[in-house]
Amino acid sequence: MKTSSAKIPFPLSSSSSPLSSTLLTLNLKPLILIPFPILNLKMKGGTVQISWHEGKPILTLDFHPPSSTLATAGADFDIKFWSMKSAAGTQRKLPQVSYLNSLSYHSSAVNVIRFSLSGELLASGADGGELLIWKIHSTDTGVTWKVLKMLRSHHKDILDLQWSTDSTHIISGSVDNCCIIWDVNKGINLQKLDAHAHYVQGVAWDPLGKYAASLSSDRTCRIYINKPLKSKGIEKINYVCRHVISKAEQPLLKNSKSTKYHLFHDETLPSFFRRLAWSPDGSFLLVPSGSYKIGTASESVNAAYIFSRKDLSRPAIQLPCASKAVVAVRAAGLFKLPYRIIFAVATLNSLYIHDTESTPPIAILAGLHYAPITDIAWSSDARYLALSSQDGFSSLVEFENEELGSPFTILEGKVLEECNSPLQTSNDTVIVPTGYVGAVVAQSRKTKAGEKSDGMVIDSTGNARTAITEVGKM
Repeated sequence: MKTSSAKIPFPLSSSSSPLSSTLLTLNLKPLILIPFPILNLKMKGGTVQISWHEGKPILTLDFHPPSSTLATAGADFDIKFWSMKSAAGTQRKLPQVSYLNSLSYHSSAVNVIRFSLSGELLASGADGGELLIWKIHSTDTGVTWKVLKMLRSHHKDILDLQWSTDSTHIISGSVDNCCIIWDVNKGINLQKLDAHAHYVQGVAWDPLGKYAASLSSDRTCRIYINKPLKSKGIEKINYVCRHVISKAEQPLLKNSKSTKYHLFHDETLPSFFRRLAWSPDGSFLLVPSGSYKIGTASESVNAAYIFSRKDLSRPAIQLPCASKAVVAVRAAGLFKLPYRIIFAVATLNSLYIHDTESTPPIAILAGLHYAPITDIAWSSDARYLALSSQDGFSSLVEFENEELGSPFTILEGKVLEECNSPLQTSNDTVIVPTGYVGAVVAQSRKTKAGEKSDGMVIDSTGNARTAITEVGKM
């Protein structure tokens, strides 16, 4: 994939916010860190000045779930692993990043890497339609990754991919205008979704296993629902398109003719990626590359959209951003607090961190890079947030231990055997509490708590509430 080396100036200055901000300088790259005084955050962040990929663009990154090892990949064809260590002392220094090893197998630029939820597998998608599945192996000297399978069906560059919650399936999106759903264990193409008219630049798999979503430069977001087909008593995966989100009506004066406007940027958006993501509990879908008009005569405003699980046919909330388009969104893991989600929104040159308990973002980071941001990732304990850029550098944000909340892990919850597989059922699933107050996992409607509506959580007082209702306060 060809990359641009053009430098993009960042227009936001410390005077653009009524709140106090701190200007840091890292090798003449200005970092504007604006912590909003809602949570009294002690976060620190900046661009790590090391040779990540020999100066070539970094196109993707992800954290290994159990270990918080950071993996990066890009235009040098390699996947590299890095360890994170918090800087000693009380000074606000960036975490120490140390190189561990590399995986050299791809013969072209690597556009996306994603670990499975268990951390045992790694998927990497590259130019030319090459999709590799790596498996971790323990050795006397540590761990190593070996190629388990090579999946071939895409004819052109793979731009995005996402694992199913049970780590048995993958959905991928490509420049060939198609999404493909893969059976990882068998190494086969289960289904091709080819309704998009242009590049598929982002895909997302519902953590509850019912839906999948794709976002394309044809200015549409497609929502698919799994309606399994039965053959000889065996259910086979069958995703069908339920919603095509493209335009919205512009509210006008009474008796005037209504008009429709596009919700998303067209193919002129200067980014290879439109990475969308579900919240970890499946209650809402975060979608980037938004562009909407407040009035008929107004200019378009860049935004990210939030779609409620209760109605995926239209956005429930618009999150306006700065002068640059949104290219990626990513939610942190679950916390041991009722109906609270932390998520990050990356524009071409800035990063917004949102909390569903707060109307404004809890922090904005800007001026980090001279070229477009390409990907963002959270560590499993939500202590680190990383982003990559075409300028060949990555930036890190470090929070204090449990500063955003106490993280919830699957191992702490009670997960039933009848949940999590996208092939087992297409029935509505619900969110019910485990032994930890506010911690949630997906479970089947067969439980008593399943009488509650799809997407509900139960707080410490026993009251059922929807996560999207809390988001709706924004």
